[in-house]
Amino acid sequence: MTQNLLPQSEFSLVVHGGAGTILRSTMTPAREAAYHAGLRRALEAGQLVLAAGGAALDAVTAAVMALEDEPLFNAGRGAVFTSAGKQEMDAAIMDGRDRAAGAVAGICGPRNPILAARAVMERTEHVLLIGESALAFCRAQGLAFEDTPYFFTQARWQALQDTLAMRQAGVDNQDASRKHGTVGAVARDSHGHLAAATSTGGMTAKAPGRVGDTPVIGAGTWADDDTCALSGTGNGEVFIRYAACHEISARMRHAGQTLAQAAQGVVMDVLAPHGGSGGIIAVDRHGGVSLPFNCAGMYRGVVQADGVLRTAIYDEPLVDYAAVTGGNKP
Repeated sequence: MTQNLLPQSEFSLVVHGGAGTILRSTMTPAREAAYHAGLRRALEAGQLVLAAGGAALDAVTAAVMALEDEPLFNAGRGAVFTSAGKQEMDAAIMDGRDRAAGAVAGICGPRNPILAARAVMERTEHVLLIGESALAFCRAQGLAFEDTPYFFTQARWQALQDTLAMRQAGVDNQDASRKHGTVGAVARDSHGHLAAATSTGGMTAKAPGRVGDTPVIGAGTWADDDTCALSGTGNGEVFIRYAACHEISARMRHAGQTLAQAAQGVVMDVLAPHGGSGGIIAVDRHGGVSLPFNCAGMYRGVVQADGVLRTAIYDEPLVDYAAVTGGNKP
């Protein structure tokens, strides 16, 4: 599948809105435009930080917040439901300068779970907080909360009903978009520092209490100034078993592989043969970009120092969608 390589740049920001996209046969022009617009808003949020000489950590935070606020994507406001009809969100952030990291799992309430993860990183001695204790911590830190209706979307609720009905009938239509969806951002700033952030609602109809790869540092999220920053989206259990993001970094550090070689090798030769459908967005310490995926598509976008916002959904080149269509409004 597409690797979407981009050259080195003074700064680079890459975002994803999840792998396992809507099938081409059911994608409408209006919905496609809406996805491109959502990706562009996330790129713009991070670009404002990087173009002003800001930190990669702040850029990925801003980009992921924009994706969490967009109901189209499976994070924050658009999070999917567990089999019990609840929403349980996970998020993680990592600073490539010193491998500082923070994560939360199994929460619902904070408007932006990525801010909860960042608070864990910056205001505690821990890396991961979960459930009610994590929520209590978030309240104590004064993070913005929303009531349950804010996070409800009819499309996600219907997806739960459809999935439960298929389970009852013993049917699996192999629709990857039901099984994984995540948002994430990785960046290299003009000072040469890297950062990664990832947020998700998990899998539709997942077991209550299930935690995927997103908040597991080294599985779905990783950043190290010496190698790369990465955010994954896909079958979380497989990403965890093969420490997918850390494996890419390790191949660069110990085997001397390029970002493209390492990312492509892990996504295609390690994850895919073991049922690890999905993809990874990656940026290296020079600002080079790689976006391999092994499924039908991955909502993704890139902006570098040239200021052009490039996005794509399926196995296709990244393009300036607004320039191609004459606008980016759905």
